[in-house]
Amino acid sequence: MIRPYTAQDDRRITYNGNKIFPSIDNVVGSDFPASEVEERVRQFKENTMWGHIARINHRINVSANDFFDSIGALFTTLPLTTRMISSPGAVYGKEAISYTSDTSPVTLRWFDLPKRAFLAESSQIYLELALMQHGVDQVYSVYNSFRKEFADETHLSEFHHIEYEGKVGQDENERIALGLVGRIINDLLNHNEENLAFFLDESKLNELGDLGGNIADVSRITYAEAMSLLYDDTKDEIYKKFTMDGTFGSWEEVRLTQIIGGMVAVREYPLLEVPFYHAIKKGSDPPVAENTDIIWPGYRETIGSGHRVRSKEELERKAEIFDLPKEDYKPYLQTRELADYFPSSGFGLGWERLLQGLLEMPFIWSAVQFPRGHNTLKP
Repeated sequence: MIRPYTAQDDRRITYNGNKIFPSIDNVVGSDFPASEVEERVRQFKENTMWGHIARINHRINVSANDFFDSIGALFTTLPLTTRMISSPGAVYGKEAISYTSDTSPVTLRWFDLPKRAFLAESSQIYLELALMQHGVDQVYSVYNSFRKEFADETHLSEFHHIEYEGKVGQDENERIALGLVGRIINDLLNHNEENLAFFLDESKLNELGDLGGNIADVSRITYAEAMSLLYDDTKDEIYKKFTMDGTFGSWEEVRLTQIIGGMVAVREYPLLEVPFYHAIKKGSDPPVAENTDIIWPGYRETIGSGHRVRSKEELERKAEIFDLPKEDYKPYLQTRELADYFPSSGFGLGWERLLQGLLEMPFIWSAVQFPRGHNTLKP
């Protein structure tokens, strides 16, 4: 199985190695190496790896744009500064939903405005607004995202999102997300096999081809089923609780793909423990979201997706629970008041995470030319 990592019984996460990086006993808690990444320019000249990564990144960009063009999605230019972050629980509703940790935004002053601004941590809200344009049914963006989080083995403080939003249901949205991944894998194997082979041996390339060719058949389970599988595997009582609070982190994601034997799509997370814009799964008890995270084999969540809140009434209830500042989110709230509003679904794919998983790299900064962590802005 394709897998950068293995989740060990003692809760270590070991790195399995590829053709250029040796195995590592435990990657958990790895520090972002500021001194290493500040030497990137010299490394570019001395290490041929970076030329291969540059060509792989180029193909991902071409493939993504071609894929979205083929389904009629329109590229949309968007701002990086906002008052409407996609996951405001970390700022506004923290006491009510202290377990919401999806994001912590980077703040800044915007000229002389009295309120602080945020750097976008997702394009999702603005993509939803873009669907209000006449005759526009599908949109996408490829933009930077910023999160005030310490960089570690699978996180960067600034990264890139490939994001999609369309007037489709969640099942179709999930199909489109997987279709994008399959298109990227197949295009890389068809056009950039030499670059992939710098990192991956022939058996891994074959596994990648199998994944790309059978992407529609990925295993699909609910979050409750994921907890049950983890409990059966570990006998740890924490997995009997239907919550994400301290029960579903990096070790669990890696371990779950080992249990399943490959990529897995996990659906229907606890409703109030995911961002406010996810719709409730109708008839669910306990209430769950109509959402899906897609976890790369032996690695982490690479795509987050979901159906958006459908009605003004449901959105207003969420606004109260999450303590949403209605003045700032007025444009978003207004969308549900439009007579011809049509519910949408969307997803975000983390570019750097995809690359790390794809090339089976030990650390996310090892796959990125100009990584941004919490302790350096160089080069």
